[in-house]
Amino acid sequence: MKKTSFLYRAFDLYYDGFRNMTLGKTLWAVILVKLIVIFVFLKIFFFPNFIKENASNGQEADFVEQQVMDRTSKP
Repeated sequence: MKKTSFLYRAFDLYYDGFRNMTLGKTLWAVILVKLIVIFVFLKIFFFPNFIKENASNGQEADFVEQQVMDRTSKP
């Protein structure tokens, strides 16, 4: 790849910027920890797998269909 191409210059800009970060590395670590908390911790404790708990093995699609049909028929 030529050093004058847009992709090379964009990559070099970000590579050089991340390599020379001092405070930014700490901020990225905080962001990653927050994402882990949001997507892992909250998923485990606040959003249980409702279908797996209530449907028998292999009958998940039928369970979902029945739930949708029951909810649409109620006024």
